Amino acid sequence: MRLKSPWLVTTAILPLLAAGCGASTSPSNTASGGIAVVGLSPQSSPNWFFPVLSLADYSDLNTQVASLLYEPLLYINKQDQVDFSRSIATSIIPSHNDTVYTITLGNKYRWSNGTPVTAQDVVFTWDVMNAASSNAPNLPWTYGGEGIGGVPTKWQSVVAKGSHTVVVTLTAPSSPDWFEHNGLSQIMPAPASVWDKYPTNMNQELKFIEKLSNSPDAPEYKVVDGPYKFFAMSPNNYWSFVPNPTYGGHKSSLSKVVLQYETSSSSEFTELKTGALSVGFLPPSMWKSRNQLTNDTMRSIYLLGFNFLLPNLNPKGPDGIGKAFNSLYVREALQMGVNQQGIINTFFHGHGVVETSPIPSQPPTPFFDSQLSNPLYPFNPKAGMKLLESHGWHLVNGVMTNGAEKLSFNLVYASGSQTYSSIVQLLKDDWAQEGIQVTLQSMPFDNVIADATPSDPSQWAMLNWGGGLSFSWTYEPDYFPSGGGLFGTNAANNAGDYSNTEMNTLLHAIYLPGSSSQTITRLYRYEAYAAKQLPVIWLPYTPMFTEHVNSLHGYVSSFNPIEDIFYPNYWTLSH
Repeated sequence: MRLKSPWLVTTAILPLLAAGCGASTSPSNTASGGIAVVGLSPQSSPNWFFPVLSLADYSDLNTQVASLLYEPLLYINKQDQVDFSRSIATSIIPSHNDTVYTITLGNKYRWSNGTPVTAQDVVFTWDVMNAASSNAPNLPWTYGGEGIGGVPTKWQSVVAKGSHTVVVTLTAPSSPDWFEHNGLSQIMPAPASVWDKYPTNMNQELKFIEKLSNSPDAPEYKVVDGPYKFFAMSPNNYWSFVPNPTYGGHKSSLSKVVLQYETSSSSEFTELKTGALSVGFLPPSMWKSRNQLTNDTMRSIYLLGFNFLLPNLNPKGPDGIGKAFNSLYVREALQMGVNQQGIINTFFHGHGVVETSPIPSQPPTPFFDSQLSNPLYPFNPKAGMKLLESHGWHLVNGVMTNGAEKLSFNLVYASGSQTYSSIVQLLKDDWAQEGIQVTLQSMPFDNVIADATPSDPSQWAMLNWGGGLSFSWTYEPDYFPSGGGLFGTNAANNAGDYSNTEMNTLLHAIYLPGSSSQTITRLYRYEAYAAKQLPVIWLPYTPMFTEHVNSLHGYVSSFNPIEDIFYPNYWTLSH
């Protein structure tokens, strides 16, 4: 999610795409051809097609689209391991005290114009990532993965040694496991031969990329190395892709994949019911009507991520609310006003887990510290109110007030989901019991993402971009969930402007060389501190209820919950 993780965000985020599940093997009566229509989350649509995503457009949906068109330097499999059999790279050799990484490229993948994927393509892509992470005042756009995997400050140089070798040199020794998972995995090469228009002026290059970022019919996008090629689009309607005949990996048996825009959860349910969609999701609000989907199968899936509300801690936030949010006890009171189990029981029909930290208990991974299973700040509005009063706050006309400060603010959330509208209304009502006054404001997802930037903190006080789906952030490209891109001071995805010296120290320790057990221990220390510090307000983590037509097969075997990407080139449709 990659929300703007990335995710984008997302990761981000959060995933923005609702995918369906199929049988793990294909039956004998499958046939080549067929069109798979995938329903998107309400009011979300692809809006950035270049494989290096901008911060403002760093979402799971845009990453999903990029994976249809381009191959990654490193593929991270469902076990959270580097899989060279599906990577452009065939090997990585660390040396010089883990500061130099020599990467060898294979010959499996070629561009659709017949030319090979080369080291020069990798270097060009890094140059774009690096330039877009420079924080220059005239920067056209910012790279969404900045701050994750040491991008760009830990990367000293990226150099091509011939056509099939890339040497990456770091500024300091770093854990190879962390760097490969979170740093090198971010590179999804673009063909330099068609995109490198301004080799001596990277600022002009970034402007050129931005100009074509949402123009998938531009000729530059005809040269790809992924399983699909862009075919057609109708804005706010659909985007379609056809198989790339020159693809070097597992070729698609489908004739076309269509990503279908949806106006609301109810409209998506109707299209599932009528068979207009091959895959989509069951809105939690339609749970009791799920037996109407007689030709579909439902599955629930958890991704590696977490759900949260983002408070704006910047002192320039509206009405000075950032000053209040910067006080830990205020965040503690806010957390005490979140009825996580009530949300799970009422709106997700008992499916979900109470969230306590930035690493979830579901899906099971070695990254979750079981000692954090119980929340530090359980639901207790009365205790939250007493906590505020103990720090000098008192009710004035029903609103907690301390001098000129008032705990009154707007909560902005993504529209399009009846369930999420009900959830934020519950949050408003429960916080009112503590004297915290909240005004709810919904807007389309893309507008929420655009607001979630540190560049203009005066535009929002608290927001959530989940839009009723099961999460706001999923860990891609930070597949080793170290949190540096989220909660490090000035990190690219630290849209709430959280800053804490102890947090920075704990995050830095994760990046240092060490054994696997040492690295996990460091991760647990960060996780426990984040659970206590509340850099964000935890919401319950819930699965997506996915739906697929019974004639679609192969999703379970191909879906990657670590990457949060589905691979339709492994799908089949039966007669």
